[in-house]
Amino acid sequence: MVTIPLVVYQGMLDEQSRSRQVIDLQYRLLKLEQHVAIYKKMLFGSKSERFTGGVNQDQIALDLDLAQTLASEPPVETITYTRPKSGTEAKAGHSRVEFPSNLPRKEIIIEPDEDVSGCKCIGEEVTEVLAVRRGEYFVKRIVRRKYARVSGDGIAIGKLPLLPIYKGNADFTLLACIIIAKYIDHLPLYRQAQMMKRSGIIITESTMVGWFRAVCALLEPLYALHKARLLLSGYIQADETPLRVLSRDVPGATHKGYLWVYLNPITGDVIFEYRHGRGQEGPMEFLKDFKGSLQTDGYAGYNVFDRDKDIRLLACMAHTRRKYTDSIDNDRERAEAMLTMIKQLYAIERNAKLLSPDFDAIRELRQKEALPVLIEMETWLKKNLMETLPKSNIGQAIAYSLNLWPRLIRYIEDGRYQIDNNLIENSIRPIAIGYV
Repeated sequence: MVTIPLVVYQGMLDEQSRSRQVIDLQYRLLKLEQHVAIYKKMLFGSKSERFTGGVNQDQIALDLDLAQTLASEPPVETITYTRPKSGTEAKAGHSRVEFPSNLPRKEIIIEPDEDVSGCKCIGEEVTEVLAVRRGEYFVKRIVRRKYARVSGDGIAIGKLPLLPIYKGNADFTLLACIIIAKYIDHLPLYRQAQMMKRSGIIITESTMVGWFRAVCALLEPLYALHKARLLLSGYIQADETPLRVLSRDVPGATHKGYLWVYLNPITGDVIFEYRHGRGQEGPMEFLKDFKGSLQTDGYAGYNVFDRDKDIRLLACMAHTRRKYTDSIDNDRERAEAMLTMIKQLYAIERNAKLLSPDFDAIRELRQKEALPVLIEMETWLKKNLMETLPKSNIGQAIAYSLNLWPRLIRYIEDGRYQIDNNLIENSIRPIAIGYV
């Protein structure tokens, strides 16, 4: 048996350790070089994934022989063509979209307003506009007959009906479908153009954008009237939702904008207003002429209306309930105690809906049945606030409820008021679904 001295054995171990360290370092270096190559390609390389046939672009950049071969001048050929001399060609007029001949035509004949009995029909003017009905495209063919007046004083022709877009060839039915498809069904304009193309209808995206802007201009007076009606209602719910919006400053980039939503729970009237941010200046400007009750969630941006003597704030019981649902794992006993009381309030609301639209009867029911539950809830909240940690989930839920308590119980004062903001959140849901 060979005995290895301890010093030699330790030296062998050290040598093996150094070898492993060298191998580890070499492996780490290889991985880092690979990462650097990937990042260099992401920053400076071509975004195309086309295979280049084995050509190494790094070799080209280093002026190797391959670069000289690729840089050699390609063969050339001479191509000649003829064109009209500048200034002699005829000016092309504005071309209108040609609709496929296989589309159904609906002919509308328009006679002149004046008496044309005895006059000779000398022709007709035809205007075609694209329309849609029940998902099927067709062409409205507006025929205006022309007559030569007996007196010889010019011609008489029927008046062209007022079209939504001046000199446009889109019927109001088509424009309405485009707007609904964009904002309700969340179909971008380019995708709608592709869908129409499958039916043989070639409408460019730029044309659709022009139609869209024209319709927005037409709807502005209607929007103003709709807003005025909403502000006169005396009871509004408000909420906001984020939205990714393309930025004009940086092509391809987006910023976070917000759609502010205002709803009349009684009539269902709803208005969406876009804002760049979530600041309180948005609702302040929109509601500057509003007088009545405003129901919101607990977002601090609405606290500015506490100082407005013409506006009374209501809170949302559903948002309060959510706080305790999230606190079950933290303190099940307290969370379930509060959720049980909230459940009683919602059971009363189910009975209240059966009394609608008798708002006086709803108010009487709430005063009789909901008020005792709310009194019990307030007592429970004040007692348990002193027995929980402020930073715990249950402690924060209790503090949230007490901070909003005057607004939370205000719904029992008027039968029109809702116990929560669920109606306005339902109106926001399609936006969230469409932009996922």
